[in-house]
Amino acid sequence: MDVMSNARRAGSSPRTPLRFRFPFRPRSGSLSPSWSRSQLRLPLAAATALLPLLPLLSGAGTATAAAATGPEPAATVPATPVADVAHHGYVTLTDAGRLEVTVESRSHGPASLADTTLKLSFSTPLARGQALPGTCVRGSDRVVLCSTGALRVGGTVRRTALDLRTSGTPDEVTVKVATHWNGGAHDRDPRNNLHEVLAPATGDAYAF
Repeated sequence: MDVMSNARRAGSSPRTPLRFRFPFRPRSGSLSPSWSRSQLRLPLAAATALLPLLPLLSGAGTATAAAATGPEPAATVPATPVADVAHHGYVTLTDAGRLEVTVESRSHGPASLADTTLKLSFSTPLARGQALPGTCVRGSDRVVLCSTGALRVGGTVRRTALDLRTSGTPDEVTVKVATHWNGGAHDRDPRNNLHEVLAPATGDAYAF
């Protein structure tokens, strides 16, 4: 009497014989999405070996790796050039209200400058409608701004010459000379580019 007969007589269905399948072998010989979870279970030893890799798989290891390398180096900031700009010249005022201003500009270094802006301020208003050199503009009725051009260390001195007329015939005029802009350079000795000159209406040249 076989097992099947004993099962029928006992009133229960026969048990299905156990079948063993290698967990990573697909049913049809290739990978198939129809695998069950039991077929994908790893042996305990293999699962234990993968535990150290879990932070990397979840993305937590990325932050740890970034922190280990330290912060990125800061971008290099260009150094501020140093240039000692100097202005010298003279002022002449006549009794007819003619005002002549001559300024010689240079850079004593150590850096050369591509351009600077000279500022001339006057204590009396200038006459309207008078022509200025092509490198100069009116800032107001008492201010004139002029481009000196490039100031190279050891190079040619840049000269700015103005032949102006005052509004009326003042007995004297005070002229202030300054560097309005130097390209952002640091001037360690601004005293040689800041001047204030009092010129009486005598026709004589007053140096600064």
